[in-house]
Amino acid sequence: MSQLILTPKISEKSMYLAERGIYVFEVPLSTNKIEVTKAVEAAFKVNVTDVNMVIAKGKVKRFKQMLGRQSNVKKAMVKVKAGQSIALFEGAK
Repeated sequence: MSQLILTPKISEKSMYLAERGIYVFEVPLSTNKIEVTKAVEAAFKVNVTDVNMVIAKGKVKRFKQMLGRQSNVKKAMVKVKAGQSIALFEGAK
């Protein structure tokens, strides 16, 4: 199995969720929940209790007369066991 790339999503909403124990990561489109669970547990040494996934569809953009489309993005919302946290999100508060 190849190494899964977890990119933390830093926004107002993700910081609000991080205070409640839910951390948001951008993951490749081909990733499933089991792979995300294993990657987060291995990378951050926490126990994952739940994973929700959502695909944000890319917007259609126009530059003069050329139409284009932004890439789709898959986000994983990872809930960790009560009392645990991911230090990566603690500094952004």
